Amino acid sequence: MSQLNREFEERDIQRMRNIISGKTGNTTRIQAGYSKNKINYSEGDIWEENGKTWTIKNSLKQTVTKHDTLKAMVEFPLTCPCCSKPMKDFYLNRKMYNIHQKCFDCVIEMEGKLRISGEYEAYELKMLNANKNATIDDAEQMFDEFFNSKNETYVTEAGDIEKWDGGSIDPEVIKMIKNNIKRLRNLEI
Repeated sequence: MSQLNREFEERDIQRMRNIISGKTGNTTRIQAGYSKNKINYSEGDIWEENGKTWTIKNSLKQTVTKHDTLKAMVEFPLTCPCCSKPMKDFYLNRKMYNIHQKCFDCVIEMEGKLRISGEYEAYELKMLNANKNATIDDAEQMFDEFFNSKNETYVTEAGDIEKWDGGSIDPEVIKMIKNNIKRLRNLEI
């Protein structure tokens, strides 16, 4: 018996008792150390951890990035927000959803009602002017970048770097282009 006491410590005996009695998760000694305070977050909560912003979306922990608004713009819903019917993923539904935020069938129905009420021509002009103004905005941004850039080296389609030497752009030409852009923006279709 004295030999048995020397081979086993009290914690070994307690561990055997726990195993035999089915309490395998019980501890046999006291430990001191670090324990992390765990905070349970629910759907939609936003918090900061380790320099990142986190949220819970669809029961998944995700980082919040500056591109989330862009992702939301290109997301395609499973059902139409207008009629709640399933939106099949084909090009007309995608195109109409990007423009009107509804399925192709709802847009056809809306335009039919506008034709019956006699308001379709005004709707069509509004859409054409919005398209024209978007094109003008793109052109204006392109010209502003070109006029304000000081970079004299350009990369060609073949990947070659070319250095273009030349004079500055005449301020009268810039003024003329800006006036033409302004005139086109005020022109109604």
